[in-house]
Amino acid sequence: MTKNSTSSKAKTVAQRAHATRPWMLAWAAAAVLAACGGSSYAPASSAPPASEPPPVAADPALRQTSAGALQGVDDSARSGTYFWKGVPYAQAPTGALRWRAPAAPKAWSDVRDAKRFASACLQIGRMFGPGANNTYDATIGTTMGQPVGSEDCLYLNIWRPASEEKNLPVLVFVHGGSNISGYTADPLYDGANLAKAANAVVVTVNYRLGILGFLNMPQLAQADREESGNFALLDIAAALKFVQSDIAGFGGNPANVTLSGESAGAVNLLAMMSSSRNAGLFHKAIEMSGGVSIASNLPPATVPALSPASASLAQGQGILASLLVADGTAADAGAAKTYIATQTPAQIADYLRGKDGNALLKVVLAAGLNAANPIPDGKVVPVDPIGTLAAGQGLNVPLMAGTMKEEGKLFASLLPSLSPAFKPGWIVDDATRFSMMFDNDPNAPSAVAIGDIVDASYLPVDTPVTGFNAATGLITAALFEANRNNLLNTLAPRQAKLWSYRFDWAQQPAPWNDVYGAAHAFDLPFLFGNFGPSVISGVAFGKANEAGRVALSKAFMASVAAFLRTGDPNTAALGASWAPWPASLHLDASPSTAKITAQ
Repeated sequence: MTKNSTSSKAKTVAQRAHATRPWMLAWAAAAVLAACGGSSYAPASSAPPASEPPPVAADPALRQTSAGALQGVDDSARSGTYFWKGVPYAQAPTGALRWRAPAAPKAWSDVRDAKRFASACLQIGRMFGPGANNTYDATIGTTMGQPVGSEDCLYLNIWRPASEEKNLPVLVFVHGGSNISGYTADPLYDGANLAKAANAVVVTVNYRLGILGFLNMPQLAQADREESGNFALLDIAAALKFVQSDIAGFGGNPANVTLSGESAGAVNLLAMMSSSRNAGLFHKAIEMSGGVSIASNLPPATVPALSPASASLAQGQGILASLLVADGTAADAGAAKTYIATQTPAQIADYLRGKDGNALLKVVLAAGLNAANPIPDGKVVPVDPIGTLAAGQGLNVPLMAGTMKEEGKLFASLLPSLSPAFKPGWIVDDATRFSMMFDNDPNAPSAVAIGDIVDASYLPVDTPVTGFNAATGLITAALFEANRNNLLNTLAPRQAKLWSYRFDWAQQPAPWNDVYGAAHAFDLPFLFGNFGPSVISGVAFGKANEAGRVALSKAFMASVAAFLRTGDPNTAALGASWAPWPASLHLDASPSTAKITAQ
């Protein structure tokens, strides 16, 4: 939880202002000066007499929002940016506010400290989630399978170049994690390098996860307040509304907002794009490894991104029954069903909102629920999002859509779901695999071999049909490519600015180039320009591949910068001409140089 505090420097300035006018007006004037590119000092012609104290320099990290003043960090000397972390865009969704649409944050009268990330949203610990310290560290390996984070988590973070420029394009990024894990304090998502490289304002957003973010439970609905169980999407919309009302105070242009997301973040983005209720909240989109198709949109032997609302309804009632059994209210599932029938919707809602959040997640964990997704309820999300987009009833905005060449390699544990003939790809559990990755030195020979991680039935990895590359390639094609193709083919008749790219980079040191290669999520460091400590970095980024990957990252960030401004990602930095869909751009690098080709 991020708490209010007052910096001594800001307090001194506020006390001076208070002597002549209400303090809020003084802070508003200072914020407007900074946002409008005014000078930090009075001009020489208006210098005060020598007997008066010199004017106080405006603090570029002190900004005003509609809820109150924020004290961020002037990080110009280190990263060339100013940043504000842990900025509330809604009240804590706890108690009576759990499973309700996000409520506007309460105003504060002090100067709020905005120097640190807020807590991750409550979730079960996983490899790409936070450890015990809300960051990437060794505790990730020891907190897997345990509740981490907090329900008080609806905060966002802002980075902008350390300049006085205004009307900068804005990128709002939604993290991935199967909608059950992830957090903006992950070093992968630090926005400083991208903000500076793209000369843009970068915003990252926490949103409710798992059953706290997506729960189809009719007993929770109130017609005058909630419209569906898509609480996470309502969170993201609330963050975008904050951007519309307040980002100009940070130098951003609310009329030029690009919404981006990866994996589950991209699914959420596309679900929002399919609904006209989000009109005006964003104007372009960059989706990375997402989709929004339902089964009827796709050919046989493919995997839809979304399940029908009936599936989530059954899941919700199952969770309710499991909770009643777990706390002894009912003896078994049948008794739970009977008990539920005797309760009013208000009684069930009170019961659920009174449960401890950790206890809720433990029941979900026991049920084996390993993903959550937008609910196509016909209210917040159309029953058929692709059909809605095809009819021109969604948001028609320029779109970049990206996939990884070997998406499926990150999901090797799911191979048995494709065929009974397949074994799980990994022969180690996630905690062991995390330890292998955390302890790995990418600049030294690895202590593990491919056979220590991948089942022998998939080796050698390049064996036709049965090898690891071919088997995981089925996941890549059936899920990621099928949903991508369906989306872009649907949008193409109405939107000329559709841009498809594929990341092919697989220059990790052995054996990780075969374990992961161009796997799901491995494009994130290139987007954000962050190759420092992260779950990925220890197995991927050594001195041997540094020159090539850095060159590729710079070219990719330059292309994103162009798209943020114009809706067209073409730039000389790519060294190739990128044509709209159905053409594609392939992004790769040798150990020493970028290799970008048009396909």
